[in-house]
Amino acid sequence: MRRSFLIAFLISTLIITASYNRLTNPPQAVISNDIITANLYLPDHENGYYRASRFDWSGVISSLEYQGHQYFGQWYDEYDPMINDAIMGPVEDFSPLGYEEAKEGGLFVKIGIGALEKIKEEKYRFSHTYDLINGGEWKVKTFKNRVEFSHELKDADGYAYLYTKIVELVKDMPILVLKHTLKNTGKKSIKTSVYNHNFFVIDQELTGPNIETTFPYDLYLDNGGNKRVVNFDSLGIVSDRSISFSRYFKKGESVYTNGLMGFRDSPEDYQFSVMNTKTGAGVKVTGDKALEKIVYWANPRTYCAEPYIRLELEPGETINWKNEYNFFTFEKE
Repeated sequence: MRRSFLIAFLISTLIITASYNRLTNPPQAVISNDIITANLYLPDHENGYYRASRFDWSGVISSLEYQGHQYFGQWYDEYDPMINDAIMGPVEDFSPLGYEEAKEGGLFVKIGIGALEKIKEEKYRFSHTYDLINGGEWKVKTFKNRVEFSHELKDADGYAYLYTKIVELVKDMPILVLKHTLKNTGKKSIKTSVYNHNFFVIDQELTGPNIETTFPYDLYLDNGGNKRVVNFDSLGIVSDRSISFSRYFKKGESVYTNGLMGFRDSPEDYQFSVMNTKTGAGVKVTGDKALEKIVYWANPRTYCAEPYIRLELEPGETINWKNEYNFFTFEKE
């Protein structure tokens, strides 16, 4: 009896320990090019760090170090894998496919996530976590300096795709590259926009006078039509080619605009730099597609220029795009 009790106790302990490890140690990988070291969380339907329905599950970077400076990290207070924005790093969000045509209880698709169930509501909400009905198949390959992700979703009411993303640290250079390929393998056209939220947390600096974002063109804010500009009159400073802040944010404060204007219809204008002038760390972000729009949002702990591009693919078509993050240091002010 005593021996049976001990065996049962040990089995229970092992089960509890395994469950705890799955919750506290989601699948991850470390990559390095001997200049930059980065930690990535890997997609997993059961144990992944992020399992909500807003952001593409691949390429979640929880930390990236260059010359003693950290560029990404946790910026949110509450964590749960099913919270829409409990995520870190340069993560991407595709607008939904088939949402308007789907009936209540039917399916719509988010690239990098899968087929989701539509509920009764007035319109799609990025903040809501929808039930994942068909998560497709993830394949992940890890190497010393890169991770290769592949996500395949087969027929979901006519939508299907093969999506690959490579997160790579370039040899002998302080550069992170995100390489994307999307192939439409379904019967319906794919028409979507994708943006990178760029949750920068440079050296854990709080949002305030030491953070500056610069652009290669003269900026202005447009709040006409469907444009919105929130709190830029009291917190944000838009001056010539830069965005900065008049003071540190208080808890609960934020700025937002979807009316950041001045860019041309050219890939050359997909670029901006974010700098922490207190610690002398910065990053220049570039893309190889023309911008559809730019959203800018910041709260007390993160500051985010969010560049959008438009993707349209007929059945059988493939599209590629790339983003680069060039990290640098400079003399502190």
